[in-house]
Amino acid sequence: MTTNISFLLNGDTISHDIKEHWTLLYLLREELGLIGTKEGCGNGECGACTVIIDKLAVNSCLYLAIEADGKIIETIEGLASTEGNLHPLQQSFVDNGGIQCGFCTPGMIMSSKALLDEKPDADREEIKHALAGNICRCTGYIQIFESVEAAQEKVAANKGGKDE
Repeated sequence: MTTNISFLLNGDTISHDIKEHWTLLYLLREELGLIGTKEGCGNGECGACTVIIDKLAVNSCLYLAIEADGKIIETIEGLASTEGNLHPLQQSFVDNGGIQCGFCTPGMIMSSKALLDEKPDADREEIKHALAGNICRCTGYIQIFESVEAAQEKVAANKGGKDE
């Protein structure tokens, strides 16, 4: 049995028939082709699948797709401008060594964006707390925290939106 849901995804209205057992992660990756959101653990423990739903960072591997009906969802694919300019957080991760293998990066960036959209002046402890559900096996986290801190002013000036 399928159910039709509609939601706003990266600024575009999406209407899609889903099976009721699908996770949002499955819908995004397998049905909609947005492979930036990663499946790491499948249990909500690693944060690689983090997306923003109605301004909150959410593990999409635990979120049923049917619950997305009527929601506003942001994924890593929606951050860069249509001209290809990276979002300030994405650029800061590149500039400050916050990316190593890159597997955790989309989740780290989406968790960071949710934090900075709510609290643009977050301090190091607040950044650590916001990223506590995201695991990185490569960087040791310092470069990630520094990347978020370095992006704060630009994100605040950009009001958390796309880099125009």
